[in-house]
Amino acid sequence: MAYQSGAPKHNTSHDDSESNRRLYNPYQDLQVPIQTLYKLPTSPEYLFPEESHAQRRSWGENLTYYTGIGYLAGSSAGAAKGFVSGVKSIEPTDTLKLKINRILNGSGQAGRQIGNRCGIIGLLYAGLESGMVAYRDSDDVINSVVAGLGTGALYKAAAGPRSAAVAGAIGGVLVGLAVAGKQALKRYVPI
Repeated sequence: MAYQSGAPKHNTSHDDSESNRRLYNPYQDLQVPIQTLYKLPTSPEYLFPEESHAQRRSWGENLTYYTGIGYLAGSSAGAAKGFVSGVKSIEPTDTLKLKINRILNGSGQAGRQIGNRCGIIGLLYAGLESGMVAYRDSDDVINSVVAGLGTGALYKAAAGPRSAAVAGAIGGVLVGLAVAGKQALKRYVPI
C-alpha cells in the first residue's frame, strides 16, 4: 500500500508525485530476530489442558486404529494366500485371461474374508481395551492382556466354551508378547 506524505499536489509532474511516495513494508515494525521465527515446539499442542495429561488415544481413535490395522493386515495376508491358491488352480489349457481371472478371484475372495475377520478382531480388542481403561481408570499392561483374553474368548464364543477358552488364552499370550516386545524396543533400541 502506498501513501502520500504532505498535502496533495495537483499541478506536478509524474516524477514529483513518485518522489513523495514510499512502498509499504510489512516487516518494518517487526523487531524479532529471524532465527526465532521458525523455532517450533517439538511437543504436541493441546486445545484443552486435560488433554495433555492423557498420553494415549481416545476410544474413537483407538477403535479406528485397531480396526483399520486389522483389516489392512488381514486383507494383505488374505490376498497373498489367495494369490498362491489362484496360481495353484491354473490349468494348462487356460488362456492368459482365464489365468489372470483365477488369480484375481482367489486374491479378492481370500483377502475379503481374512480382512473382515481381522477387522472384527481389532474392533473387539479396541472396544474391550477402551472399556478396561475407563473401568480401571489406569492405562497399563493389564488392560491390554485382559482385552486380548476377552477378544479371543468373544471371537470364538459361538464354537463352545472350550474353543473360547483356548482362543482367549491365545489372545492374551499374543497381546502379552506384543506389549513386552514394544517395551523391549523402547528400552533397548535407540531412536
